Amino acid sequence: MDRRYLAILAALALASCSRPEPQPTVAEKPPAPVVKEGPAIACFGNSLTAGHGLDPGLSYPDQLQVLLDEHGYRYRVVNLGISGDTTSGGVERISTATELKPAVVILELGANDGLRGLPVAATRSNLETMIRAFQASGARVLLAGITLPRNYGPDYIRDFDKIYAGLAREHRLAFLPFLLEGVATNPALMQPDALHPNAEGTRRVAALVWKHLEPLLKR
Repeated sequence: MDRRYLAILAALALASCSRPEPQPTVAEKPPAPVVKEGPAIACFGNSLTAGHGLDPGLSYPDQLQVLLDEHGYRYRVVNLGISGDTTSGGVERISTATELKPAVVILELGANDGLRGLPVAATRSNLETMIRAFQASGARVLLAGITLPRNYGPDYIRDFDKIYAGLAREHRLAFLPFLLEGVATNPALMQPDALHPNAEGTRRVAALVWKHLEPLLKR
């Protein structure tokens, strides 16, 4: 883990001390898939993907579609984010992504498992089940990692953080270690709950995801 990432984690620790322990959001109905021509990019996640707290059209998948169009790629982004979803919920709805026959799946799940203190082994197993299913459908997987506030304890956080890097290595995935890098530690880019990016923060998340997504795309 590089020094920059350690600094981000340290800042999260300080931030977590000044607010109550975060609670997972309640599951919501997923937004309607975008109808657009071209191979699908399925954004499969929780509230960070769904765009919790943002106006329609401002989620990071919406911003990815803008970037794809601007760079001349003929892909359609489908937002399959559900606020409050856990990895077990993701396993139950795998078919909503595989039925699209996506070219790429951006997998962003696990934060709500961690916030609820669910067993790390179960979270890892669920993520691996999804990864295998998405790869079997012919999709390339971009795994987006996340971390937890420091008040969840060093042992649990250490084991939780290892999930993403380990799966990315074992399954040879494209890997974004921390979805909110450069955003989570900047209050000006976060909503009042200190868990979800605001509109500007979401644009920066999309730009970060784009750097890892573009190498997977074809003209």
